[in-house]
Amino acid sequence: MTMATSTATCVHAAPAELRVDEWIPAVPDEVDPGSERFLAAAAAAGATLPGGVRDALHGLVEGAPQAGALLLRGLQIGALPPTPALPGRTVDKDRTSELALLAVARRLGEPVGFEPEHGGDLVQNIVPTRAAAARQTSTSSRVELMFHTEAAFHPHRPRFLLLLCLRGDPAASTTLASIHEVLPQLPADVVEVLFEPRFRTAVDESYLHGRRNVLGAPMAVLSGGRARPSMVFDADLMVGVDAAADAALVVLAEAVATHHTGVVLEPGDLLVVDNEAAVHGRSSFTPRFDGTDRWLQRTFVVADLAPSDHDRHGRVITTRFGEEPPSTRSSRCARNGTHR
Repeated sequence: MTMATSTATCVHAAPAELRVDEWIPAVPDEVDPGSERFLAAAAAAGATLPGGVRDALHGLVEGAPQAGALLLRGLQIGALPPTPALPGRTVDKDRTSELALLAVARRLGEPVGFEPEHGGDLVQNIVPTRAAAARQTSTSSRVELMFHTEAAFHPHRPRFLLLLCLRGDPAASTTLASIHEVLPQLPADVVEVLFEPRFRTAVDESYLHGRRNVLGAPMAVLSGGRARPSMVFDADLMVGVDAAADAALVVLAEAVATHHTGVVLEPGDLLVVDNEAAVHGRSSFTPRFDGTDRWLQRTFVVADLAPSDHDRHGRVITTRFGEEPPSTRSSRCARNGTHR
């Protein structure tokens, strides 16, 4: 194992690296990466990963490493067409990268999609877009993506986030901050507040479909064992329910901002983030919009499908968030002959 280079202001553990250059799984005839047939092929391919990689992935499932992430390098990604202009655009390519991504995902648990995220695709293309350049979304570029737990507001948020690089950009650093590294930087009284359900999180804009945003129920930022807790944090969307809680969030945000690491992903790199241990973000970069821009593929993994049974179609989680605007509710109630 080697270690990824840290770009943090303070020293932070970097994700351990494992190379998988010699692993060349056979791509199935099935072309739909979201089909159960493709996933079965991915599971079979995952069983042939080198033993050290399988052991490292099992270790992730059992408990997050100090850095909260693992970096696999040298995965086969196949021949690539130009980077798509939009993430949801149909891409004419072979399924080598999709198989590699889902093979690793199946070693960690159950791959799922979230309906608001690219229609619930299990494998999503993450590319910069002009429209989102300055927004806090995965398709932004001109702004730094703030540290966050993936889907912090969601009752079925993923345990793991997987990012496979098809094309890189030397200016784009994926940033990580592990609670195992940040916790010792926090004052004891702040830690106590963070363990209490005194925080609420708004919903990502993409999950609202025009409905009004609402804050979720009070929750704790830290949970589990005091020595190695889990963390849920969103620097953009989370607020405290009182002044002390807000102050604790400020301290946590400052600790994360000054105590993190960064990885510049290169083609064939797969970053696996434990979403319960590490928050992630991304530095800003300048896309060219000429077919050569940064291109990642992303998937989410949950430990078990059962908790989302009532909110899921197949592997697509469909939980509804937000409130309809009053005018919409009034019109609907009038049509239905009801009042609220």
